[in-house]
Amino acid sequence: MYLDHNERKIGAQFSQSGYVVQNIENEAALKNLQGAFLRHLSLKYDVDENNMESWLNNTHKLISPDKLNDFRLDVIQAINNESGFRESYYLLAKPLLETIVGNELAMQRKVNLSIQMPGDKSSLLDVHADTWSGDSPFEVVVWVPLVNCYGTKTMFILPPDKARLFHENYEKLATKNSEDLFKYIEADLEWIDIKVGQCLIFNQTLPHGNRVNG
Repeated sequence: MYLDHNERKIGAQFSQSGYVVQNIENEAALKNLQGAFLRHLSLKYDVDENNMESWLNNTHKLISPDKLNDFRLDVIQAINNESGFRESYYLLAKPLLETIVGNELAMQRKVNLSIQMPGDKSSLLDVHADTWSGDSPFEVVVWVPLVNCYGTKTMFILPPDKARLFHENYEKLATKNSEDLFKYIEADLEWIDIKVGQCLIFNQTLPHGNRVNG
């Protein structure tokens, strides 16, 4: 496959950092994605169509933590049943995926949704690699934010060079709990800043997760 200068740069960044953040070029696919969420959220709540990001940033004022998972699962089912939703999600990241992975791809059946409310400990994804629970090492994850994500509102990832050292010592670390693992790698973690209108592709074999959204 012949790659231009920018594509080679993206590939090098993915190899070095374990992730790439890029602006979404397919605005129509992005609007289809946002519209799907908007349609199904508005069935439950009074959503301002002209200010969806503000609404999403304040869902914690409308939904209590004990109702969050049911709400999340309802939205996941609704958007995945909508015609063309998975295709729109794929099209958002297609140029990046073809640069990093190639064009012979399989996609999981359902697009997932993660919601991190301020101060909520019930929805955390503790430090993990997807391969630890049996996922293929030949996968990447595509994450499209619906709000700007930064600080404790985003995810962390352990870069490849640090992850190699971590895995070399994994047998010694295997008996530790997730909080001990986090503290062990905390100083080496990268916290990914990403805005609405961008997408993230990351290597899910690398330890990653999030913390309580402060």
